[in-house]
Amino acid sequence: MTADASNTPVPRDKLRVSHEERDSVVEQLRDAAADGRLDIDELEDRVGRALTAKTYGELAPLTADLPGSAALAPVPPLVIKSGMQGAARTGRWKVPAKITAHGGMAGVRLDFTRVECTLPEVEIEAYGEMAGVTIVVPEGWWVDSDDVDPGVGGLRNKTLHPETRLPGTPLLRVTGKGGIAGITIRYPNFLERRKLDKAKGL
Repeated sequence: MTADASNTPVPRDKLRVSHEERDSVVEQLRDAAADGRLDIDELEDRVGRALTAKTYGELAPLTADLPGSAALAPVPPLVIKSGMQGAARTGRWKVPAKITAHGGMAGVRLDFTRVECTLPEVEIEAYGEMAGVTIVVPEGWWVDSDDVDPGVGGLRNKTLHPETRLPGTPLLRVTGKGGIAGITIRYPNFLERRKLDKAKGL
């Protein structure tokens, strides 16, 4: 029996880039030319390649020798363990293509409501263990949790179906085991929404 290719994580350099990321690279190349870092021929060549780039592997080398190119550098996988105090990722944080979360004795919370994620897909391997893992996502994101083993604690995915996914938002593909405390996937609650509105000045 062959493995389902859809469950195989896509390497970072094979992931598709967005129009915004292409435009950002073009702007960086033009700034570099204005600073004298690139001559006209180099600028024309790199801009042409940037505008036709489809993946990070094609786009990232165009600015690798220029200052400020870290934005396209791969974000390393994140492994987060609760320990005895609990652990969380909240606010604005860089989202990698792969996250592993262990609920342990105090729980883990992953809050994506204020992140800017340009990845088309993020893999989250969650283990609820004794205290559980909570994943909070903005409305309009789609979370696929079909491959989670609910265990004793269960899986509670309170997000909507794929047809509600907004263009340009990532797919979160959640795998792992619920353990004793389970895995919860949800939108922001009332208090969290108020904090988000306050941060936006609403």
